[in-house]
Amino acid sequence: MTIYPAIDIKGGRCVRLTQGRADAETVYSPDPASVAAGFKAAGSGWVHVVDLDGAFAGEPRNLGAVERIAGLGLKVQFGGGLRTRASVERALAAGVSRVVIGTRAAESESFISELVAVFGDRIAVGIDARDGKVAVRGWVDTTATQAIALARRMDALGVATLVHTDVATDGMLAGPNFAAQEAMLGAVRAHVIASGGVSRREDVVRFAESLRTHSNLGGVIVGKALYEGRVDLGDLLGIARAQGARQ
Repeated sequence: MTIYPAIDIKGGRCVRLTQGRADAETVYSPDPASVAAGFKAAGSGWVHVVDLDGAFAGEPRNLGAVERIAGLGLKVQFGGGLRTRASVERALAAGVSRVVIGTRAAESESFISELVAVFGDRIAVGIDARDGKVAVRGWVDTTATQAIALARRMDALGVATLVHTDVATDGMLAGPNFAAQEAMLGAVRAHVIASGGVSRREDVVRFAESLRTHSNLGGVIVGKALYEGRVDLGDLLGIARAQGARQ
């Protein structure tokens, strides 16, 4: 199980949004790369980066910042506005290790199939769910598509990694929607990275314990709880290492 500290970029700055709302923004740093350097110093090998401007605009807007983060030697999992093959290729050329496709995955299975055929496990699909239904375009629109139904279709296409975010809990520091995450884990063979709501170390401990029944839990994304000092990244990485030693 990998811990993915999160960096959301908007206007070139490191921010966090509450439930993805652009009008509920908190700025934590003017320099996302310095934040990433802190994560690396704590022992993290991965960082989860979202280009919020890209998510709203439909095209990445902060690849320069992403390139600087990748230049630190961190593996970058990156999403936000990746809706064409050209944008995916630009992100990978910027040093991204894995891209996360959200909106386009909900719109076109053929697009995902093509990307998987070319780029393999460097392609992940982001499934952002509000009340169990897929949210797209920076979570502005909620579709009629059930999140688990979409996940099963992506699984069947050979997508290796799904990033499952519960929109209602994201940025709320009220705890994850464990029931929704466990339902997702049980529905697919792909690795699932859980996102949304982590507020304390016990949340990560519970995810680690769930590996006993769901071996496809690939990781947990942690954002606001880190920035607010509610959890310590080194401690969370230690929990993940201990879990790995037990497997």
